[in-house]
Amino acid sequence: MLLGEDGYPDTLAASRSAPPVLFVKGPVELLQDPGIGTCGSRHASEESLRVARVCSEAVVASKFNLVSGYARGVDMITHTGALASGGTTVVVLAEGIERFRVRRGEFADLWDPARVVVVSQFSPNQSWNVGAAMTRNAVISGLSRALLVVEAGETGGTLAAGLHALDRQQPVMVLQLSDTPAGNQILLGKGAVPVRSRKELEARLADLPAAGSAQLSLI
Repeated sequence: MLLGEDGYPDTLAASRSAPPVLFVKGPVELLQDPGIGTCGSRHASEESLRVARVCSEAVVASKFNLVSGYARGVDMITHTGALASGGTTVVVLAEGIERFRVRRGEFADLWDPARVVVVSQFSPNQSWNVGAAMTRNAVISGLSRALLVVEAGETGGTLAAGLHALDRQQPVMVLQLSDTPAGNQILLGKGAVPVRSRKELEARLADLPAAGSAQLSLI
């Protein structure tokens, strides 16, 4: 799928970070559905993982497509939670699309090829690397109406993803947990919106501006 071609996701095409080529497996029409991006640490706390699952359920209940990066930890929990709730999800890879495999466990048990679309901007057989993981975060943001940060460290990819979204004036919602992680605090200090409960998240999602609105900020 080429940038500028029919079918290329409209929200991503509007981003300065839109890749010239996207490789896609699955129902491509899901890429046009309104999405909410999720991100968080691969080594998230038990509380963060529990809350991430609740957040994915709220995203589906709010009629959004869940977009995430298929990394272990928060990403996998939210992909799985979306499917368990009857929703749809976009898997954004940090490697070539030919390397995609359905991971064992609950995700495999819930796997439904009609409700999952897999995308990659990289050469089909490219292996995973840190640089690609950082680069694909811009695609997660570009496919999403807003970004939800579950747990960010004071450095690393999750924090960078949140900062990138803020720089492009995208709504960024950050969880405030019982012990708010350092990266979450940094993002809140730069204008991200705090979320303290499922009810509050659903209210924030309901208040998102219409697709294509020039005013993206929630605040």
